[in-house]
Amino acid sequence: MASKDDKERELYDTLEALSGGTDVPPSQEAFSLEEILAEYGGGRERLMRSVEAQAAPILEEALAAGEAAAPPPIRGKARREGPAPAKPPAASEQAAGEAPEPARTLADELAGLQEALPQAPRPISLEEVVSGTVDAVMEEDTEAAEPLLKKRRRGLFARREMEETEELYDPPGPEPEPLREEDTIGPEPELGEAAEDLRRQVRARGRGIAAAFCVALLSALPLVLEARGVAIPWWTEDARLQTLVLLGCLAVSCLLGRHVFSKAVQMLGRRRCTSELMICLSALAAAGDCVARLLLPERSAAAPYAAVACMAMAFAMWGGARESRGLYQTFRTASVDDEPPYLVTETGQGACKQRGTARGFYTTASRPDGAAVLSAALGPVVLVATVVFAGLSSLGQGRGDDFLLNWSALLCAGGTFALPLCWGLPFDRLARHLQKAGCAVAGWAGAEAVSRRRSMIVTDTDLFPPGTIQLNGVKVYGTEMAQAVSYAATLARCAGCGLHRLFDGLLRSELGRYEEADDFSFYEEGGYSANIHGETVLLGTASFMRKMDVRLPAGINLRTGVFLAVDRQIAAVFAVKYNPSENVDFALRMMRRSRIVPILAARDPNITPALIKRKFHRGVKLEYPDLSTRVALSEAEEDRGMPRALLFREGLLPYAETVVGSRRLCKAVRQGTALSFFSSAAGVLLSFYLVFGGEYGLLTPLALLVYLLLWTVPVLLLSIRTGRY
Repeated sequence: MASKDDKERELYDTLEALSGGTDVPPSQEAFSLEEILAEYGGGRERLMRSVEAQAAPILEEALAAGEAAAPPPIRGKARREGPAPAKPPAASEQAAGEAPEPARTLADELAGLQEALPQAPRPISLEEVVSGTVDAVMEEDTEAAEPLLKKRRRGLFARREMEETEELYDPPGPEPEPLREEDTIGPEPELGEAAEDLRRQVRARGRGIAAAFCVALLSALPLVLEARGVAIPWWTEDARLQTLVLLGCLAVSCLLGRHVFSKAVQMLGRRRCTSELMICLSALAAAGDCVARLLLPERSAAAPYAAVACMAMAFAMWGGARESRGLYQTFRTASVDDEPPYLVTETGQGACKQRGTARGFYTTASRPDGAAVLSAALGPVVLVATVVFAGLSSLGQGRGDDFLLNWSALLCAGGTFALPLCWGLPFDRLARHLQKAGCAVAGWAGAEAVSRRRSMIVTDTDLFPPGTIQLNGVKVYGTEMAQAVSYAATLARCAGCGLHRLFDGLLRSELGRYEEADDFSFYEEGGYSANIHGETVLLGTASFMRKMDVRLPAGINLRTGVFLAVDRQIAAVFAVKYNPSENVDFALRMMRRSRIVPILAARDPNITPALIKRKFHRGVKLEYPDLSTRVALSEAEEDRGMPRALLFREGLLPYAETVVGSRRLCKAVRQGTALSFFSSAAGVLLSFYLVFGGEYGLLTPLALLVYLLLWTVPVLLLSIRTGRY
């Protein structure tokens, strides 16, 4: 049984024979009808059904006539379609008297069918079909996209159509680099001029301190005698005389402490609440209470707190004078040289000693201290609390005449004697100690930056300064002394280690010269390599030579020796001795007690933690990073950062004293400030409890004075400990 494709091919051949063939060129005959129709997009099934429907009646009539030459019936689908032929007249019409038409032969029917079929179309190549299809698809996509682009947007829940407001902007440029701290430094006065101004300020503030303490003791002495049961004539029974004397003492204290008032007003203009402001307000409130005791008969019979306010003013003057003296000593030390030998700055790993200038030291030292920063945050809270508690304990209970009495008690308890001393005393002690050591710290900001990481970078020259490394002997193998020393000095200079100065002196004595070295490299095993005149030169320890397959001579046992090899052959052996220094040993012990970890960034292959423990205290703890980190940290000494501290002396001891002293200073200030605010909060709450109940017999001026003096003792001890380490 023939398949469907065979039938279609047979019908195609028949129609082609009837139409006399097509004029399709031979180059196009390789494409089938299905491929052309599929590419062109025509309906193949619909065309074949139409042709078959038109040709079926003619073929059936021919078969009925019994024509022997008729072709078999067409069961497939035709290639061409044309109009349907006219049907023959029915038998009823012939009977009506119409003359029958002569019988048409099969050839005539087929000829008519051929004429009815359309002519063969112009041949179409596959390239034209594909091109037309692609153009049609792109045109449809464009027509479908245009309405979307032209459609106007509407806002959410909006009746009015939104207008297209999209704008195209130029691409953003590169982000600006963040400003460095060095770029934000403005003009600074000369350190010598600043020191001279502070010297005059110290003299002006130091003149009235002794007088202020005398006035405070004079006002407190009658309170002590009365507490011991001693009756004072014209004083004990005369409240008016007591009030006048206390008011006079308070006026003298305020006159002597006018610098405290000026500082409080100056800091208030900067929107900072300091301890000086609390003390000034307590003095004014105590003076107002003395006036109220003289003028208001309904005021309570309790003694005013003027003696406490006088003592607080004296401590405020003392703290301000010590702060000015600390700054004076700092700037006087820093003004020795505009370009100090070294400066100390902070890095990501810890404190680092670098070379640079003193520019920025004044700006750093002028920044507010830690106690002032904490006072600016907690001072307003304490001040508002005193006002509220004074109002509740007086106006809230119908005792409006006691408002100044209660407020002065609360202000004296909240101001404390210790808070003005938290920064001035320890800073003055540290500045005096560092001045003797040839160092200077840039105030609180410098000390906090230096001691933040609790670590400091130490190089081989810090541990073994010049003069502590000696050469005990040289032995040469198969080469000249001058050449061996030249090679060793060249590699030591390229390495930048502490051996450079030793080999430099030896090179001068041998009348040698430095060579040109190429491809210099460090090795983790403890040595260096370079190419000199086409020769591979190695310099390092004995273990390094063994790992580099260099055969060492027998009988040589040097723990700190330096070996030189040329082309894997031993050339010279240098016996090097490392002598410990007492100052370095003391500095390492001091760092260990203060929990400052030294980071060993030595380039000398012999300087290792094992050597440090052999030469110095065995309890020394060092951080020994890998080779790349050590080289990077040692290169940090060549940077020029912000001067947090200045060093005018060589060695590890001044460097260690600066870092350790800065850490102790910051610790003392933080602890003292925390104790002061704790005592302030406790004193305000306790005073409010007593004045709210009217228990003035328990909250006497003498009791409050003793309470504040006791909380001052820890701050004094912390300041003494700052300068001793």
